Amino acid sequence: MTSVSSASSSTTSTGLTTGSSSASTIETQFLTLLCTELENQNPLSPVDSSQFTSQLIQYATFEQQLNSNTYLGEIASTISSVSAGSLSTGVGYIGKTVTAESDEISVNSGGTVSAEWIYDLESTASSTNLSITNSSGQTIYTATGATSSGNHTFSWDGTDSDGDTVSAGTYTLTVTAEDSSGESVDATTYIVGTVTAVDSSDGAVELEIGTVSVDLDSVTRVAA
Repeated sequence: MTSVSSASSSTTSTGLTTGSSSASTIETQFLTLLCTELENQNPLSPVDSSQFTSQLIQYATFEQQLNSNTYLGEIASTISSVSAGSLSTGVGYIGKTVTAESDEISVNSGGTVSAEWIYDLESTASSTNLSITNSSGQTIYTATGATSSGNHTFSWDGTDSDGDTVSAGTYTLTVTAEDSSGESVDATTYIVGTVTAVDSSDGAVELEIGTVSVDLDSVTRVAA
C-alpha cells in the first residue's frame, strides 16, 4: 500500500515547484489520495489507528503550511503597497518649501546655503548662543541669538566667523540657552528649505533638501 505521506510529499513538491496548481488544488489532490487509499485498503488488514492518526496530523500540518504561505503573501503585498504609496506621497513634496525638525543644512560649492534654521525656545532665556560646526565637528561660526520664548529664524550666509565662504558640505547648528538662574532652556531646531528629491532606498521615505535628508514624519509645515 502506497503511504499517504509519500503521495502527499510528491504532490506538494510537484505543485509548488511547477506553480501549475493553486493551494486549493493541491489540498484537493491530497484529500483525493487519502480517500482513495482508504477505499482500496485490504479489509482484512485495515490501516493501523496510529498510522491513520499520523496521516491526519500530516494533513493538518500540510494545510497550516498552505495557509501560512497565503498569509505571508498577503503581508508582503500589503507592505509593498504601503511603501509605494508613501513614496508617491513624498513625490508630491518636490518643489515645495517645507519646515522639518533637523539641525543640519548643506552648503554647495558656490557657497549657497540650502536652507535656513528656526530654533524654538521652550521658555524665556537670559542668554542664547548659536554655534555652527562642520562635518568634522569644528566650530566655524558663533553668534548670540534671541532670548524670548517661541520660534526665531536664523539665516546664515555660508561664511565663517572671519567672513570667509565655507567649503561645500553639511553644517550643524547648536543652540545653547540659559535662564536667569543658569538653568538650561530647551531648544528645538528646524530647517526651512525646498525639497529637491525623494528617496526610499532604505525603506523609509526621506525628503532631500540640498544634500541633507529629513524623514517625511519630521515635516511640520509645507508651503508652495
